[in-house]
Amino acid sequence: MGAPLGIPHHHHAAAAPAGTVVGPSGLPLPRFVSLKPSRVNLRVGPGRQYAVSWLFQKSGLPVEIIQEYDNWRRIRDADGTEGWVYQSLLSGRRTAITAPWKKDDPKAMLELYRSPGETSGIVAHVEPGVIGALDECNGEWCRLEIKGIRGWMKQSELWGAYPGEKFD
Repeated sequence: MGAPLGIPHHHHAAAAPAGTVVGPSGLPLPRFVSLKPSRVNLRVGPGRQYAVSWLFQKSGLPVEIIQEYDNWRRIRDADGTEGWVYQSLLSGRRTAITAPWKKDDPKAMLELYRSPGETSGIVAHVEPGVIGALDECNGEWCRLEIKGIRGWMKQSELWGAYPGEKFD
């Protein structure tokens, strides 16, 4: 995902939005967004004068905004990497990563279903760590598009939507 520059990694599951607050922008914190360009500098503080701690090289990567300062947003990715980015580099387009916590399991596979239910038939088997575009979530299932294939996946198997979060 990026070039590590000596920053320690901490694994965080995305927390439920129980402690949601309204940020200075008027939008909820925390919230999920995605990276717009394919190269995004993560900085140690909210300004161009701060050192770059990480380089993201993945357009569409889902990230969580956890703090706001002026036009800067403190974000966290699925691996727990945190830092500040300029807001124009972020998109409100929702994306998700399939079970990034299973990335190291060579046998792990996730199912994409035709409808939101395990009896609806499987349209694809997906590896962990794959990014998809999120269309909607109903609190238990999310409809997403992965590599041109649309289907439903359990919300609990995705990083990019909070447990129980609903949107369409």
